[in-house]
Amino acid sequence: MKILGIHTDRVWYKVTKKTKIAEPDPVPEDEMENCVLLFASVEKSDELSPELTVASTVESVRLRLSRLGAKRVMLFPYAHLASDLGCPGVSQWILKTIQSRLIAEGIETKRAAFGWYKEFEIKSKGHPMADFSMTICPYAGGECEKNSKCCQSDTAAKESTS
Repeated sequence: MKILGIHTDRVWYKVTKKTKIAEPDPVPEDEMENCVLLFASVEKSDELSPELTVASTVESVRLRLSRLGAKRVMLFPYAHLASDLGCPGVSQWILKTIQSRLIAEGIETKRAAFGWYKEFEIKSKGHPMADFSMTICPYAGGECEKNSKCCQSDTAAKESTS
C-alpha cells in the first residue's frame, strides 16, 4: 500500500462523477479540519495478506499521528500512487477496515468515496513533518524496508523499465 500523507488545517472534497468501480451511496461532500489527510492506494501485493496490510497500516498511521500530535484522519482513496492496483473489492475492504480500526482506537476518521472522481481542496500546515509518504509492505508487516520481497520486486520492476 502506498500512502501520501499531509498534515492539514483543512481538507474538503465533493464527489463529481462515478467510475465503473464506484461504491454506491457515497458521502457526496465532506470536510475535516486539523487532520492528517492520507491519500491511499491499495496495491496488488496487498491482496496477499489484506489483514496484515490493515494491521500494519493502522499501526504505522497511529505512530505517525503520535509524532505529529494529530488525532484526526481523512482517508482518501487515490489510485494514482500505485502502478499495480489491487482489485476494487479487496481495496474497498482494506480501506473500510482501516477506517473502522482507526475509529476503534479512538482516532476520529472519515473516508472519502471509493471509485469516484472528486474535486478537493487542501490547506497544509506547512511544517517540516507535514508531508510524508509510507509504503506498507504485506511481507514486512509494517512500513517497507529495502530488503523485503515487495520492495525488491518494486526495485526490480523499476530497473527493468529503465
